Amino acid sequence: MADLGDLGDKAKDAVSGEKGEQASDAAIDKAGEGADAATGGRFDEKTDAGEKAADSKIGDER
Repeated sequence: MADLGDLGDKAKDAVSGEKGEQASDAAIDKAGEGADAATGGRFDEKTDAGEKAADSKIGDER
């Protein structure tokens, strides 16, 4: 069974480099857009903060 403690490190390794950064940014943006669409934009500031937090954890901040 995979060691879940290393999962964050594996995610960072997967998105290292410019191509990985672009892919992670696109995924984070898409997730944020989906959350905004599902809530009618009522929590736009919260989803933006969540996107920024996720990007700082797995990639370079935009």
